Amino acid sequence: MLKLNETQLVEMAVLTEVAPPPGGPIFPYRITNTGTVPALPGVGSITYNVKVGDRATGLAADHVEPCVSTKIYGSSPDQQAINKGVNVLCQIGNPARVISGDAKGAKGVVTGKHGGIEHVMIDFADKDLDRMAIGDKILVRAKGLGMQIVGRPDIKVMNLDPKLFYKLGLSEQRDGKIEVDVAKIVPAKIMGSGLGANQCYSGDYDIQMFDQATNEEYGLADIRFGDVVLIEDADHSYGRSYITGATSIGIVVHSDCVTSGHGPGVCTILASREGAFVPRLTPKANLGHYLKIGRMRRK
Repeated sequence: MLKLNETQLVEMAVLTEVAPPPGGPIFPYRITNTGTVPALPGVGSITYNVKVGDRATGLAADHVEPCVSTKIYGSSPDQQAINKGVNVLCQIGNPARVISGDAKGAKGVVTGKHGGIEHVMIDFADKDLDRMAIGDKILVRAKGLGMQIVGRPDIKVMNLDPKLFYKLGLSEQRDGKIEVDVAKIVPAKIMGSGLGANQCYSGDYDIQMFDQATNEEYGLADIRFGDVVLIEDADHSYGRSYITGATSIGIVVHSDCVTSGHGPGVCTILASREGAFVPRLTPKANLGHYLKIGRMRRK
């Protein structure tokens, strides 16, 4: 069984809050890949009917985030840096708790991180969503930054709570390869927005969904929020690079998009420049299954 340096990890309190849906000079219009200009909802807010386990494609939306979107709002000139810190420290699978408002005491779990807007997405039960409001403060017990697999310096681990790591069912073969359950395999050739980043400890990057032949070949049309995916020929050890034979693993964190270069967002959790990962395709490779949240939440 793969072992982590768990006793060395630091657990910290991180404060965030339910984010309003942002506007902009052309909001609500989006310029699509085909040249049309629809009006669509996007990031932010409490999204009542979009959850982990739902399809991340085919929605009348652009970059929509499942369940609750959070960040810290304020007038500080360092606000972007503050939210980058929140984004880096929070890990997928970290527990969260509402500490203000009518939903005070409600418990949730971090499900993703969205770059650019620097949102952290958190899943809560429906009964708690009904009592939550924009601006409610949420405390995350952040643990996982600095995580390593003991004896495997060839593999980078990031954006992942240690308890969730063990739920992924990774198994090391005799040849050193690591089998991992994934819902989809994605070719690096269709990865878009987010390329050029020099680190993958925050944010995400997008699967472009505009080439129908590739979508059909890889079965991407029904990709879901929370799906664990393997990206071929992609190394995320020190930023996102195209390297033949490299493999990186990520989790789908936001919906598809109509704008060129964008699509369902993937937040990296594992990376190997040497291509250490062997995929096992299974629909169970989803955060909802591992954490019993979203559409798989226990009633």
